[in-house]
Amino acid sequence: MFLGFGEIMARIAPEGCRRWRQSLPGRVEVTWGGGEANVCASLAMFGQPVRYLTALPRHPISESLVASLRGLGVDTGSILWRKAGRLGLYFVEAGANQRGSTVVYDRSDSAISLAGPEEYDFAAALDGVHWLHVTGITPSISENAYRANLELVRRAKQAGATVSCDLNYRKKLWNWRPGMDKRALAGQCMSEVLQHVDLVIGNEEDAADVLGIHAAGTDVQRGQINAAAYEQVAREIVSRFPGISRVAITLRESISADHNNWGGLLFDTAEDRSFLAPLDDGGAYRPYEIRDIVDRVGAGDSFAAGLLYALNSETYREPSQAIAFAVAASCLKHSVHGDFNYVTAAEVAHLAAGNASGRVQR
Repeated sequence: MFLGFGEIMARIAPEGCRRWRQSLPGRVEVTWGGGEANVCASLAMFGQPVRYLTALPRHPISESLVASLRGLGVDTGSILWRKAGRLGLYFVEAGANQRGSTVVYDRSDSAISLAGPEEYDFAAALDGVHWLHVTGITPSISENAYRANLELVRRAKQAGATVSCDLNYRKKLWNWRPGMDKRALAGQCMSEVLQHVDLVIGNEEDAADVLGIHAAGTDVQRGQINAAAYEQVAREIVSRFPGISRVAITLRESISADHNNWGGLLFDTAEDRSFLAPLDDGGAYRPYEIRDIVDRVGAGDSFAAGLLYALNSETYREPSQAIAFAVAASCLKHSVHGDFNYVTAAEVAHLAAGNASGRVQR
């Protein structure tokens, strides 16, 4: 059983690539999203047993949200229902061409931001769990959320579960300690969490933003990625946190809002080497060229879910196969609207095997 813990929100967006000033007053689209919930949804789509833990206010909107997760096969029985606190919201304006997407958060006083670790039944949530997944988003919401996240990670390790953590630095969050630099607060808190982590996941910027570890020859803002340099980033993370056995990093080159190159790296301490994906026929790294992005939000979460699935499978558990599966899963997410990655393991395997033409399946 996998377990994910974190905040799920209502995602509110204009239709298509319209701007807010074009859309309001008017119709908007409401779906659900949140880093850890996205991972759980993907794992459920892959047919895995998965449980999701969060805190929510009890009202019809939250109940609709939970019904959506249950409909995918996610176990929601451990959710903490609170009388105080609200449902978090986030607003997405999809970019196009040279105009990037934007996100506005409305998460203050959400149920999970108010709930301390003593309110959760962590023992019940961890029952039968062999793998816990958390992110750096939950600790960024509030001190209570940070404390709850850290306590759950500690208990999971004590219970013998494997723990994965996606660093997921969010520069618009980490506001709960006035007067302290956001990156410094993130680094302090996540350094505590990473003491109990086996697998750390991040994007091309996270290690620099959270841990101050930079990749040589990389300029993320210009879309320039030196993929090979991220092995040294991974080695520095492992050196700083010896309990970590694997480091996975997504590698995105943003040419425009609609055109990204996408790949990933997995460093494995047992092998003492890194593995890149995807590879060309000669075995050299060649990222997927994604030229018509439908929605990039949730791509990192779909990568994490693909990696967790692969590392726990008989077919894809070898590092080279695991990173290939994870990158293929997240590549496909760019074709799916919304936070959740509505693709199957068979579809991911098809792409990972080299079938990237997008031909109609008859």
